Amino acid sequence: MSSIETHELDAARWGDFERLFEERGGPKYCWCLVWRRDENGKSPQGRPARKDAMRRKVAGGGRVGLLAYLDGEPAAWCSVAPRSAFVRIGGVHPPGEDESRVWSISCFYVPRRLRRGGVMERLIEAAAAHAKANGAAVIEAYAVEADSPSYRFCGFVPVFAAHGFEETGKAGTRRRVMRRRLT
Repeated sequence: MSSIETHELDAARWGDFERLFEERGGPKYCWCLVWRRDENGKSPQGRPARKDAMRRKVAGGGRVGLLAYLDGEPAAWCSVAPRSAFVRIGGVHPPGEDESRVWSISCFYVPRRLRRGGVMERLIEAAAAHAKANGAAVIEAYAVEADSPSYRFCGFVPVFAAHGFEETGKAGTRRRVMRRRLT
């Protein structure tokens, strides 16, 4: 997997993102809007509305995540953005912490053919580097145990722990808040 590169999703890369999400098995049902709202604060309903809301977010310069490329082709996705870009995602709020410097990894899409090959690990490190380069002091994730019946798209506790994240709380009944200091 040494030929994996990551790039922030921007308007110029929308076609690659669209192709990845619409491939067989892709998350075209959500368009990574589970914890996001449109510009009117609404949760778009239905695939076309979600896709259009994400397209507008990206076209408007919104920070939404990283595309991973394998041999020049879009291959995987990591949603990473300032925590303030999400609603009801969870997290911890220590007194005195500058909320504007907390970023969140909310989900991944790694096609079945690439799973168990280190792609998620590469995305975690790329997301941490991206967040730090954009002023983040802390990055959070909302991982689940490997046997969880839901929220598996958030990643797994042991994988984040292996990358220096520490469990600091819960987000709902299944998701664990995992944090890593970046400074």
